[in-house]
Amino acid sequence: MTAAPRVLIADDEPHLALYLRDQLLLLWPQLQIVHMSRNGVDAAARIAELSPDLAFLDIQMPGLNGLEVAQSIEGATRVVFVTAYDEFALQAFEHAALDYVLKPVSEERLARTVARLRATLSTPPPDAAMAQALRQLLAPAALPRLRYILASQGERTHHLDVASVRFFQSDDKYTVVASEQGEFLIRTPIVELAAQLDPEQFWQVHRSTLINLAWLEGTRRDEASRLFLRVRGHAGELPVSRAYVHLFKAM
Repeated sequence: MTAAPRVLIADDEPHLALYLRDQLLLLWPQLQIVHMSRNGVDAAARIAELSPDLAFLDIQMPGLNGLEVAQSIEGATRVVFVTAYDEFALQAFEHAALDYVLKPVSEERLARTVARLRATLSTPPPDAAMAQALRQLLAPAALPRLRYILASQGERTHHLDVASVRFFQSDDKYTVVASEQGEFLIRTPIVELAAQLDPEQFWQVHRSTLINLAWLEGTRRDEASRLFLRVRGHAGELPVSRAYVHLFKAM
């Protein structure tokens, strides 16, 4: 291993990628940042082309997620996952001896990661162990659940606890995050959110709507027997499509 490890950073939130880059260089000035990717497809291609020593991969990225990018690596690049998953779910990463940094990235946590990488970078995990760990984490039943979500409001990006989200509602381009802090925007479609959130807490009630049951206040049927939901703290009502009406029969 050379004295100046080469690093790729992949995150679809540019300001977070820049923050991670700056913090890494403060903690480890000898690093060479060889590329910064905005999506998983570009990250996989650049890792194959550049063979960096380290790749910091955001788990949630368009195209390919961080786990899929890591699974595609054929060289000796060591991966550090950057994730907003909750601490309980991260036991899966720790059990598999996979390096990770939890969002929002703290200087203390990143310093511990850098110290560990300095000590172990020359001895990456065995390929077989890494492959097995990634297969387990990519299995649908094993995917960790989101605890936080990054959402925009104007030019600012906010770090929201999903417990504060009343519902998600999408249109053709964006998904509205209706939380107790206000309304925010993300680009993640409803189908992807549904796969990442706790299915016992977040129910899909329409092709464009996910609700947090903790905020459900009541239901109403109109003269045509269409079902509508009242959500605490939200002035309007949310329609339930016929495909999901059965979920509320016991209510």
